[in-house]
Amino acid sequence: MARKWVSAAAIAALAVLSAPSPAAAFSGTGWHSENAQASSEATAEIALKLLRDGAFQVTEKVTVPGGQRLVSTLPLRLPADDGQDLRYTVRDAKATGGSAVAQADDQLTLTFGAGESTVVYTLTGALADQGGGQQVRALVAGGFDRPVKEIKASFLAPARQMAPVTCSIGANQPCTLSEVDHTGVLRLQQNDLPPGARMELSVGLPPGTAPANADFVPASALAAAFSLTLPSVIGFAAVAVLLIATALFVWRRRKQDELATSVGDTTIEVLLQENGRTWFASPDGVLPGQIGTVMDESVDPVDIAATVVDLAVRNYLWLAELPGPDWQISRRNPPDEHLRDFERVVCETLLPEGTDTVLLSRLNDLDAAPIQDSMYRDVVASQWFSRRPDTSRGVLALPGILLFVLGLVATAVLSFTVGHALLGVAIALAGLGLAAARALLPSRTARGRAVAGQIRGLLRYLHRLRAEDIERPADREMVFSRSLPYAVVLGDTERWLGAFADLDPDADGQAGLSWYGGVEQDNDLRRFGPRLLAFLTALNHALTKEPSKTGP
Repeated sequence: MARKWVSAAAIAALAVLSAPSPAAAFSGTGWHSENAQASSEATAEIALKLLRDGAFQVTEKVTVPGGQRLVSTLPLRLPADDGQDLRYTVRDAKATGGSAVAQADDQLTLTFGAGESTVVYTLTGALADQGGGQQVRALVAGGFDRPVKEIKASFLAPARQMAPVTCSIGANQPCTLSEVDHTGVLRLQQNDLPPGARMELSVGLPPGTAPANADFVPASALAAAFSLTLPSVIGFAAVAVLLIATALFVWRRRKQDELATSVGDTTIEVLLQENGRTWFASPDGVLPGQIGTVMDESVDPVDIAATVVDLAVRNYLWLAELPGPDWQISRRNPPDEHLRDFERVVCETLLPEGTDTVLLSRLNDLDAAPIQDSMYRDVVASQWFSRRPDTSRGVLALPGILLFVLGLVATAVLSFTVGHALLGVAIALAGLGLAAARALLPSRTARGRAVAGQIRGLLRYLHRLRAEDIERPADREMVFSRSLPYAVVLGDTERWLGAFADLDPDADGQAGLSWYGGVEQDNDLRRFGPRLLAFLTALNHALTKEPSKTGP
């Protein structure tokens, strides 16, 4: 129990060892100012005497300038270790010369009027057995409502051996003076004590100096609830392990995700050879409109534009350039079972029911939101993402936020019931960690990362392939057209058009490109390249323009 002392302790105390009256306690040389009453600032002289029964006789004489009043407020119950409080008891209090003593709610209040006044009382609870010896810890003085110019104090015990001795203001500042004189009296002094500050004393004494009377009681319910107990230590340790493991997991997943979308050195072969013919086959069946979302987790206008070109190449739409310049988008074949849902939405958005042809310049009310929503749902359905990439980070963190709130509720409930409230704090910290992890965890799955790697290989294929690499001239138009939507979405359109600029669109036996009208008379694709880039620019503008609103 002796180890349960706190750094701040008991009451301002003074003891008079052998004086028959309080005044005699201050008769030592240099410890009484004959001009004290003439001072313009308050001063105090304190004596503390340890009695044979372990109690302390405290005498406090204070001089206050005329017309003023000085109030000292000292606690009688202070926090100790292991969820306990150290409680002090005051009895036989006497006040003279305009002073007053009041005790209420574990607090001692001393009031000193103008001039010189004295308070004398007996204090118990400041002596404890500790480490084979005994220890006194007390608040010598303090808690004043105004500055005190000088405090002089003495401490006397039946035993003359005093070690160690510590006198401090608060936790770190040593007192102005602290020494044991040749008579065995401990002399203390503090100059310029600020309002509210307390002068603390800790003295080691030989064992058996007096009966120990330290009174340890359970701490207040709230303080005890937040004390560090074994269950709360286990809880914090478990949360620490959980948070470290979660952080490592998130870091590993983010690193994997970063590597999946970074540049590698693998090239995907998308050209198949069969019976002397060359065919194009996309990796893992990924479509141009899906590529952009897989790579950057966002549905952009270029993803939709690439889908429009792809649907034309696959004979669902037909594109034709018109004077103006303008372009006509027409339905060639209705959507069938071979189209993904988002491709159906693209067709229905461009050409609603009852509309077979539309001019690109007339797409003033084009709303791309349904297309984007369908494309986000598609990458999740394809198991490339565990959730929609456009999901709000706040929504992702919701489970952790709910756990954090649960931790706060648990903290409040435990505080006023069984204690161990720090367990609730640990739960709240776990919730914050989970919220951060959910917000930082990539949504791309292992399958999505694999597809991202294949897309990188597809881009290297686009960079490497030349028209002359395809042996049969009749196959070059098919390879060019089937690869073009992928070049569009991967930002390689101009290079791809340049690589096939000399392509003769009649080499396959049909004039022009089967999916694009307006170049039937051309012997190469040099004019087609700039026109297609202009078409993509106009379509991108239509997809990013806010739909016009009608009505009031």
